[in-house]
Amino acid sequence: MNLKPLKKGHYFFTSESVTEGHPDKLCDSISDSILDACLDQDPYSRVACEVLTKSNLVVVAGEITSSADINIDQILSNRIKEVGYDDESKGMDYKTCDIILKVTKQSPDINQAVTKSAIEELGAGDQGLMFGYATDETPELFPFSHLMALKLSERLDKLRHDNILPWLRPDGKTQVTVEYMKSAGETIPVRIENILISAQHDPNISIEEMKSSILEHVVKEVIPKEYLDSSTHYFINPSGLFVIGGPEADAGLTGRKIIVDTYGGWGAHGGGAFSGKDPSKVDRSGAYFARWIAKSLVANKLCCRVIVQISYSIGISYPLSINIYTYGTVKEGLTEKDLYDIVIKKFDLKLGEIIKELKLFRPIYKKTSTYGHFGRSDPDFAWEIPKTLV
Repeated sequence: MNLKPLKKGHYFFTSESVTEGHPDKLCDSISDSILDACLDQDPYSRVACEVLTKSNLVVVAGEITSSADINIDQILSNRIKEVGYDDESKGMDYKTCDIILKVTKQSPDINQAVTKSAIEELGAGDQGLMFGYATDETPELFPFSHLMALKLSERLDKLRHDNILPWLRPDGKTQVTVEYMKSAGETIPVRIENILISAQHDPNISIEEMKSSILEHVVKEVIPKEYLDSSTHYFINPSGLFVIGGPEADAGLTGRKIIVDTYGGWGAHGGGAFSGKDPSKVDRSGAYFARWIAKSLVANKLCCRVIVQISYSIGISYPLSINIYTYGTVKEGLTEKDLYDIVIKKFDLKLGEIIKELKLFRPIYKKTSTYGHFGRSDPDFAWEIPKTLV
């Protein structure tokens, strides 16, 4: 093993991300493109849409109950084109891919449990538990290791779309290992130990040029230089060739990148995916609300770091439980019980109120499906705008 010794109180933590052309992320974005198309015409659409890709095949399955008139074939072809799969040599071709659809309406048993006369009484579409996490280690109140991994993958896509590195292809992955220091429950990033980038590429680019270009145009443009030192290791396309990628190399599936979507391994995850689900599904809306609570607690300096858990039952509008844990970082003079009291006073956690507060009936979901659902400054991400609590 080649692991270096650590100072007392220091530890490594690693987070990863993927580009928009990763097969699983392609599926997430197709699912959310279909959801957005439904919500654009009918904000009360009930959508649970899953996508599978392999080679030049796309399978769409799920349940959609909506007055919207949408063309699923066209939606997914447009999204595949946007991502950049325009030739089978890259892993898929939007012009020739085979499409299989198996979409039915929402089960009437579920529908009668969820649907109420008033939006405020909307019942949860399923049972489940969701987590929200926040930490003061970055201005985004988001884990530094995952923020860097997400930004690296976003940068790869931008360079490809802007034709700055025209030999890049859509598929890719990033991974960042950060050395942290413990400080009474807080997480303090000290330096970056490893940066790993695997980028799909054209066959006519040399390994040497690819590595130097990615280091110059991706790593140095994203990572703050104060976190890089002479001991930082760079692993750029460590497998060598990465010409064959996308769904040709690996099957893709909606909901298989839930850690990339959230906190990069920090905090916790309830297990439910987000993409392709309308906001009556608390896997999505509950997780967004839990992030809003967590970020608001840290932004109001009531703690330095916090994880919030919420649980729901199918057909019931209000949560069955709420848990708040601050890792020992609660503000001096307060307790976690005080934070719990603040939360239940300042936030209405009934599903219908969550949807109203965060304006979740809008067709905003395609852009959530890549580069993370949290830690971003987009004004449509209402859960990222902290609420004043004190």
